Amino acid sequence: MQYEAPGNIFAIIIILFIALAVLAGTIRILREYERAVIFTLGRFTGVKGPGLIFIIPFVQTIARVDLRTIVLDVPTQDLISRDNVSIHVNAVIYFRVIDPERAIIQVEQFEYAISQLAQTTLRSVLGKHELDEMLSERDKLNKDIQEILDAQTDAWGIKVANVEIKHVDIQESMIRAIGQQAEAERERRARVINAEGEQQAAQKLLEAAETLSARPEAMQLRYLGALNSIAGDKSSTIVFPFPIELGGVFETLAKQRGQTDSNRA
Repeated sequence: MQYEAPGNIFAIIIILFIALAVLAGTIRILREYERAVIFTLGRFTGVKGPGLIFIIPFVQTIARVDLRTIVLDVPTQDLISRDNVSIHVNAVIYFRVIDPERAIIQVEQFEYAISQLAQTTLRSVLGKHELDEMLSERDKLNKDIQEILDAQTDAWGIKVANVEIKHVDIQESMIRAIGQQAEAERERRARVINAEGEQQAAQKLLEAAETLSARPEAMQLRYLGALNSIAGDKSSTIVFPFPIELGGVFETLAKQRGQTDSNRA
């Protein structure tokens, strides 16, 4: 019986180990949402995936890219609004890679690049608006920031889907000042509404007076209505409105009687 030399067995084991290592370095498995950017001797040669792919060891390298929507928190930014109010603002950005080739080749660490770009854009856009606009027109500001980021990241093969401003924090003293301003604004509106009501009431009274002066019989009906209202009260004294026209009749009769007496004399 012949036995193989221990050195030959050891060599076979080494060869098998190297073959398995080479085979393992050749095979890559990519998930459904992943893509592999292939570089052959440093040059871009294509994008592969998902599923099972093969590469040439020591000749080709890959860069994995996630195509899912990525949620990125923008750190809190200190800025001054257009009306000189110091505020603290943070936001969140939703973006995804639509072109893996450009996301790897055109920019280094695209997530870090988008974070830095979002911080500068947030300060630049919000610094052009007043505090009231930041609080009341947040949807418009979100859209403005999203459009700016999307335009600038298009060259990187990245789509910014949405931007949301999460918090706008101001100092305690400014909160009290804003409360006083809101209270003063409500009081001003109440006074304006009251003045407009008085103006409309005066206008209606003027129109009613013109109508009554044009039709004397309408004035008489108004007197009767007032008498009916007074009579319905539980008052012991009733004041009867004296028609002005009736006083004019009495005055005319008195003048006529005076003239008659003078003629007789």
